[in-house]
Amino acid sequence: MAVLDIRNLTKKFGKFTALDGIDFEINSGEIYGFIGPNGAGKTTTIRVALGILKATKGEVTIFGKDAWKDAVKIHKNLAYVPGDISLWPNLTGGEVIDLFTRLRGSNNKSRREELIERFNLDPSKKCRTYSKGNRQKVALVAAFASEVDLYILDEPTSGLDPLMERVFQEYVMEAKREGKCILLSSHILSEVEKLCDKVSIIRHGKIIESGSLEEMRHLTRTLIEIETKETIEGLNEIRGVHDVEKKDKTIYFQVDTESLANVIKHVSQFDIVKLESAPPTLEDLFMRHYKGDGGEA
Repeated sequence: MAVLDIRNLTKKFGKFTALDGIDFEINSGEIYGFIGPNGAGKTTTIRVALGILKATKGEVTIFGKDAWKDAVKIHKNLAYVPGDISLWPNLTGGEVIDLFTRLRGSNNKSRREELIERFNLDPSKKCRTYSKGNRQKVALVAAFASEVDLYILDEPTSGLDPLMERVFQEYVMEAKREGKCILLSSHILSEVEKLCDKVSIIRHGKIIESGSLEEMRHLTRTLIEIETKETIEGLNEIRGVHDVEKKDKTIYFQVDTESLANVIKHVSQFDIVKLESAPPTLEDLFMRHYKGDGGEA
C-alpha cells in the first residue's frame, strides 16, 4: 500500500480550477519530486494532502487514512516544511523545535543537538531575530528530529546557502535509507535531479509528465560536441539531429536520445579527434514542457 496516494484530485476555487485530476502515489523508501513554477498547483496539492483544504473531487489517502477526515491522526506521523515559515516571534528557535517534536511524540535530544550543530543554528535566539534562512533551519531541524514516516517538503531549501543545502540533502538521503517516504516540491531542478527517484511535472493544475528520471529522459535531447579530421557531411539530414552549429573545427548539435546510435555510427567514419556528450537534464525536460509560457518557468 502506498504511503501517500492521490487519485483524481480536483480542487476548484469558485470557477477557477486550481487542480484538475491529479494522480500519483509515493511508497516507503521513495523520494518523489513534484516540480513546476509558482502557481502551477504544487502548494495547493500539498495543502489538500495536509488536510488544510478540502478536495472538490477525488481522494487523498495517507497511511491508508483519509487526508481530510483523519488529518489529526495522520499529522502525528508526518513532518511538513513549507517554503516560507512563520514562527512565534517571542519563542526561541529551540523552544519551537521542542514544541514540534513533542507534538509528534519524539524526544531524542542527541538527535536534536546533532541537527542544530549540522545546520549551524543558534537555538537560543528569539524567532523574531532570525533571517529567512534561519527560520527555514528551525523547520528543518524540527522535521528531521521527529520520528515520522512521511516528510512533505514544499520548497524546503528556500533561503539556505549552498552549504546548508548540502546538509539538507544528506538528511533527506538518510531518511530514504531508513525507509521513510519524502515528497519534495521544488522549482530547483538540480536539487530534484540529485535526490528524487520519481518526478511529476505539474502545469496549470495538471500533471503533464510522470515517471523515473530514466523513463523521462527519452523526451530530451543530448548535447554533442565533436571534432573530426575530415569534414562531417550529411549531419543535418539524419533524423533526430537539431541545432547544428560549427565553431572553428568543432561542431555542436543536439540529438534525440533514440537517434544517438545512428548519429555516432555516421560521424565515426570522419575520423573523430574529440567527442563529448552532455546527458539530458531535468531542466531540459522542464523547459521543453514550459516553452512558450512567457517566462513563467
